[in-house]
Amino acid sequence: MRVIPYARQSISTADIEAVTKVLCSDYLTQGPVIPEFEKAVAAMCDVEYAVAVNSATSALHIACIALGLRSGDWLWTTPNTYVASANSAIYCGAQVDFVDIDPETYNLCPHKLEQKLRSAEQDGLLPKVVMPVHFSGQPCDMERISSLSQRYNFKIIEDASHALGARYKNETTGHCGYSDVTVFSFHPVKMITTGEGGMALTNDKCLAERMARLRSHGVTRNEEHMARKNIGPWYYEQIDLGFNYRMSDLSGALGQAQLARLDQFIARRRQIVSTYNRELANLPVMLPVQREYAESSWHLYVLRVDEAVSRISRNVLFMRLRDQGIGVNVHYLPVHTQPYYRQKGFRDGYCPNAERYSAQTITLPLFFDLTDEDQAKVIKALRFAICDR
Repeated sequence: MRVIPYARQSISTADIEAVTKVLCSDYLTQGPVIPEFEKAVAAMCDVEYAVAVNSATSALHIACIALGLRSGDWLWTTPNTYVASANSAIYCGAQVDFVDIDPETYNLCPHKLEQKLRSAEQDGLLPKVVMPVHFSGQPCDMERISSLSQRYNFKIIEDASHALGARYKNETTGHCGYSDVTVFSFHPVKMITTGEGGMALTNDKCLAERMARLRSHGVTRNEEHMARKNIGPWYYEQIDLGFNYRMSDLSGALGQAQLARLDQFIARRRQIVSTYNRELANLPVMLPVQREYAESSWHLYVLRVDEAVSRISRNVLFMRLRDQGIGVNVHYLPVHTQPYYRQKGFRDGYCPNAERYSAQTITLPLFFDLTDEDQAKVIKALRFAICDR
């Protein structure tokens, strides 16, 4: 039985040619392609600096370090994300806490954040960094979060792994007008792919320079940052404890070729979403809610299945769809309920909105090459699974 996946990359002849060109060049890595790719993404997002790395996880990690996150500090994020968002703070020796989600957008809730900040201020436990995650491609309410950052003096990293090409209040996600750093993911299921890869964007030159060093062992050839001057063109210095987080030119070439098709990718995703919204409107499920300030890039299309309304549990529906060859998924299991984080003291009930959402959610197939015929199969299978009780 052929399975329709929930997501899949789209590779064109132009993509293959771009990678082949690099394979035939002098540089497979540390060549001219990465700066070109960085400039292209920065220009698209109207931001000053972009630092390409080998994954979004790496980008989150070096962003945390560059912002000075260390042992004794706190990073707050949403539980409705992949574990990498929270783990990036643990790598720095910092502590992590979670802010519950808005029950309609599934993003970090600004009201819950404000309540938590008030309490933390009284206890002397304010976060150094807050990391909102633009779940499914819909931007968080960044203006409200940014306003809170000015009042409570914390830094902001936008985890925009889902949101390349999204817009917030008519501005492209990634411009960093409401944050210190924005991070994108180029994993194969995301908006564009580099195979594996990520990028950190910022308008702060010092942050960009430090993140660029951190991705490459903490080594620099820039004399402005060296302890010893005028040694020679062969000379370099390690001034940070960095990592081997570089993106190869092969990956950068694929990313640059894919970026040229981003508008097509998003337009097709929105077309698929429109069909889902129309065809599923009469089913007893909750469709995605979009705020008026946001234009989602639609990385994911998630439904909620309330057994009291749908008369079928999410788990049963999930298995019925899988049995029909529909590769549905669940995004996400709340991070604070993972065994690693339970060991840190988190318990069920800590973020009730996220926990309730996670127990009811199901992700339908959504990707550029999903055909109308295959989408019709998904819709037919969903109707059959819900009605066959």
